[in-house]
Amino acid sequence: MKKEVALIALAVMPLGAQDFLDPLVVTASRGLSPLKETPYSATSFSSQDFLENTIRTLPDALRYTPGVLVQKTSYGHGSPFIRGFTGRQNLLLVDGVRFNNSTFRGGPVQYWNTLDSLSLDHFELIRSQGSVLYGSDAAGGTLNAFTKSSGFADEPEGKVFSHGSAYYEYRSNGRGSHIGRIETQTGIGGVFGLHLGISAKEFGDIEDSAVGLMRGTGYPEQAIDARLDWAITPQTTLTLTHQNFNQDKVSRWHSTRNNPGWLHGRHVTTPGRFIAREYDQERSLTYLRLAHENDRVDAPVRRVTATLSYQTSSDAEFQIRSLTDRRLQSYDVETTGFDLELESLLAGGSLTYGFDFYHDSVDSNSLRDRGAGFAFDPAGRPLADNSSYDLFGTYAQYIRPIGDRFELTAGLRYTHARAELGKLFDPATGTDISADSSWDDFSASLRATYRINDCWLAFGGISQAFRAPNLNDLSGNLTTRSGTPTFGSLNVEPEEFVTYELGIRNDTENYGMSAAIFYTDVSDIITEVPLVTGSGAEITTNGSDGYIYGIELEGYWNISPQWTLSGFASWQDGRMQTPAFLGGPETEEYFSRLLPLSGSVALRWHHPSEPLWIEARILASAEADHLSRSDRTDTQRIPTGGTPAYAVASLRAGWSPMQNLELTAAIENLLDDDYRYHGSGQNEPGLNAIIGVKYLW
Repeated sequence: MKKEVALIALAVMPLGAQDFLDPLVVTASRGLSPLKETPYSATSFSSQDFLENTIRTLPDALRYTPGVLVQKTSYGHGSPFIRGFTGRQNLLLVDGVRFNNSTFRGGPVQYWNTLDSLSLDHFELIRSQGSVLYGSDAAGGTLNAFTKSSGFADEPEGKVFSHGSAYYEYRSNGRGSHIGRIETQTGIGGVFGLHLGISAKEFGDIEDSAVGLMRGTGYPEQAIDARLDWAITPQTTLTLTHQNFNQDKVSRWHSTRNNPGWLHGRHVTTPGRFIAREYDQERSLTYLRLAHENDRVDAPVRRVTATLSYQTSSDAEFQIRSLTDRRLQSYDVETTGFDLELESLLAGGSLTYGFDFYHDSVDSNSLRDRGAGFAFDPAGRPLADNSSYDLFGTYAQYIRPIGDRFELTAGLRYTHARAELGKLFDPATGTDISADSSWDDFSASLRATYRINDCWLAFGGISQAFRAPNLNDLSGNLTTRSGTPTFGSLNVEPEEFVTYELGIRNDTENYGMSAAIFYTDVSDIITEVPLVTGSGAEITTNGSDGYIYGIELEGYWNISPQWTLSGFASWQDGRMQTPAFLGGPETEEYFSRLLPLSGSVALRWHHPSEPLWIEARILASAEADHLSRSDRTDTQRIPTGGTPAYAVASLRAGWSPMQNLELTAAIENLLDDDYRYHGSGQNEPGLNAIIGVKYLW
């Protein structure tokens, strides 16, 4: 009862954002624009926010964002549900380079946690942006993660500079966690700059007050990042970047015998059955970018950026289902990309246009041991082997002020996708077959802002999104949820989305707020259904129509120069038509893992003359009991009757005793409550003390 009262109180309090400044963002328009002037619901999050909020992973950073549910299949994974969509229906960019590839599977995925949060300078999340600027997949949201650089352009012209920092963080919960990073920057101001960084993390097993020590939830992680920027001329910059990330033995704890089940009142989850289920993941990104700006008023092209990128990813899942059933599935992806972006002034407005192309090459393998040693298992390959996937798009977006108060944004994209499957196992013949398919799409967007007065801005519009079937839709062969085998299908067609949104923002010296309502119409959603009634296996197919709608609120109030109250709240609902089984009658179901009424409120105090702050926060959610068919059968992750409500308190502080030293501390889950984010595979940590030290030179 106390948690429900706390949630109701939170919902009626002034609501607030986590960043009260007005940063410039680029993801909304591919050009610099003030966040508060964008015709979208947007969030910007800085590297300082990561430290102050004791963020462990990139997905964790979104837990204080309205409209987002952060699901964690395991402690080492994280998949944000943005306005009801997750996985391959959200688009992740790294410095504007497309991170999504054609192997991304549906539902909650682990990929967003393969970005080192300590290597990021900031990120921008644009909700319901659609496909015009960045192409396929951007149904729920587009997140652009910007990595750290040397900052050479801000250094004194012609002067040699050298600086850096070292960071260490300790987390007490369970067996303890140790996180460290060292980075350095050097170069000549205005001429060139070099950034180097390395992170090492050893996460211990976590525990809570109900389940106890969750053995196997800990894992190691390492990452490196390097970036060279060179000003060829005052208007032209060449950038070369390389990143590498590695995770080992990330356990899908909910599937294993380490999971004893969870009892919380009337809510019960079932124990795991596998002896072990572990993931190894490695990813790299290298890109070369040439950017030129021309500030002449009569220049036909004001800005041009060309980016050549190369990415690799390697995923391996090891399962021990029993002493006579051990399985190893793996696949490797190489992605080559090219992006050309231009901007021109046209008829009193700004036209951004260009094209992008990405090519995936995929190798897939499977080994199985039935008691006599590992042997090649063609029927167990997670994807079609020796496959490729091409994604090409060309786009244009025009932004035009009309009068002093109104600004219109209109865009159009053409997309062509092609999949070639080299070796796909056919169970009917026991041999490999090949197949190919292609799809075309036009997506449009029409958005606008209206300046009501100096303090109030209204925004809204219509955005189309498109997602072509990928290699996983066509040929996937994976274990999902609570051990359900799920297969792809060559018969799936693209899914399409149209989002309608209206919002309003207010910004003054002492307070600000924003509110938005959205409605997303879905056609031909790609989903998984049982092969037959009561079947233990599922196959990928197109459902028919569906919809999701919701409301998002956030705001802040500077009560005095020392005190700030902030918070947010959001809620969603949605239905979809889906076959009860393959070829069977359609039934209406909730969308999976809908966000219940959720939010947070924080009160921060700043010392009037010292670099010292203290913040108290409550993060809360109502009971998540709007369950889809797949939610109801995912009994190792989602309890009977839905995921229980929670209200969790934390206390954080920061202090800089000297100019080159920053200290942070936190106590999370002050009351040691047992709770989990909806759809997750394990509970969140109980009482947890966190200490961070950052030294700068």
